[in-house]
Amino acid sequence: MYRIYRLRDVVRIPPEEFGKSLREAALKVLRQTYEGRVTRQLGIIVTVLDVTPSPEGKIIPGDGATYHEAEFTVLAFNPFMQEVVEGEVVTVTSYGLFVDLGATDGFIHKSQIADEPIEYDPTRPGLRLTDTGRLIERGDSVRARVYNVALLAAKGLRVSLTLRQPYLGKIEWIRKLKETTAKAKK
Repeated sequence: MYRIYRLRDVVRIPPEEFGKSLREAALKVLRQTYEGRVTRQLGIIVTVLDVTPSPEGKIIPGDGATYHEAEFTVLAFNPFMQEVVEGEVVTVTSYGLFVDLGATDGFIHKSQIADEPIEYDPTRPGLRLTDTGRLIERGDSVRARVYNVALLAAKGLRVSLTLRQPYLGKIEWIRKLKETTAKAKK
């Protein structure tokens, strides 16, 4: 899910940054340029960790800045298909759940929660499984599987999740299932 990438680029150091060390100035510029950026290959770039700028730069006539080749390391959030993730439910709606995955929220449509009918309880708010009476509400921890990742032009990544597989769902449900399975084996 989180990955570290080593990249190369040319960094423009503006004149107002000349009083700082080259590394410090390049790190500031790269963070402003890359943090929060979403790409198909890297996912969401969370932060620039370090940079090694070339000490020799170039000056372009008419521009007071210097340009330096640089190698730098970024931390990126890049979920992949079938990955199992855990997160906290942050929003419950009548059509599904939003789960905090760190750099973005994942979405679980109510059809991807269980094989039984589900009702929205606006007083809690929460989603109640009608056959078993189990409830998922804001603040619950869940384990889910990524089944779709889409790059959206305006919003970043859309991560679609499912709970409809064994040992996925609310963490409390998984613990009870493990206890039941262990008792059945004895």
